[in-house]
Amino acid sequence: MIKIPNHIAIIMDGNGRWAKSRGLPTNAGHRAGGQALRKLASAAEKMGIRHLTVYAFSTENWTRPPAEVEGLMRLLQEYLRQYINDAKKSDARLSIIGDTSKLNPELQKQIVELTELTAKKRGLHVQIALNYGGRDEIVRAARKLALRVRDEALSPDAIDEALFEQSLDTAGTPPLDLLIRTGGDIRLSNFMLWQVAYSEIYAVDKLWPDFSPRDLQAALDWYATVERRFGARV
Repeated sequence: MIKIPNHIAIIMDGNGRWAKSRGLPTNAGHRAGGQALRKLASAAEKMGIRHLTVYAFSTENWTRPPAEVEGLMRLLQEYLRQYINDAKKSDARLSIIGDTSKLNPELQKQIVELTELTAKKRGLHVQIALNYGGRDEIVRAARKLALRVRDEALSPDAIDEALFEQSLDTAGTPPLDLLIRTGGDIRLSNFMLWQVAYSEIYAVDKLWPDFSPRDLQAALDWYATVERRFGARV
C-alpha cells in the first residue's frame, strides 16, 4: 500500500529570485507564487492529501521593503477574495494560522468571512500562515496557559505536550507528516517549530513559482520510500 501523507506543509521560497531572474518586479514573483499555490492545492486533494499548510507571510517579513510588503498585502486580499468566491462551489476548508491582529482591518474581515464560509467543508483543509512565526506561536500558547494558571483554571502540573498542542494555532490539525521547502535552502526559517519534530523534510532547488504538481508527486514518491521510526528502532 502506497503511503500518502495526511498533512503536508510547504515553505514556498524563491518568489523574489524567480522574478529577478526574469527582470520582473519582486511582487510579480509573489503573484506567480500565488498561482502556483492554487494549482498545487487542487493537485494535492486529488493525490489524497487531507491537510495542507503553507507559509505565506512570516513575522520577519515585515522587515522587507515597504513597497514589497504593501504589494504582498494587496495580493493576499485579492487571493482571499477569490477563495471566498470559490467557497461557493468548492468543498475546501480554509483557515489562517498566525497573529492576525497585526494585519489590516480589511484583511482581518476577509479572514473571518472565509473561515466561517468554509468551516463545515469536508474537502482539503488548507491552512495559510499569515504573520506567523514558530517562536511567536509557542510564546502565545505559553501565555494562554499562563493566564489559565493565574486564574486558577489550570494546575501547572496538568500541562503536558497534549495540552500545549491544544493551545497552538494548529490545534485540531493532525501531526505534520511531510515538510517541503523549495528554493534550495535547507532550514526551517521559524516555521512550525513544534509541529516539525518528527516530520520528514524534503528540500528542492526549484523556485516556488516553478514547483508543479509533478514536483509534488515526486515529493510524495520520495516520502513513500521513507521508513518512519519516530525515535524507535525497527
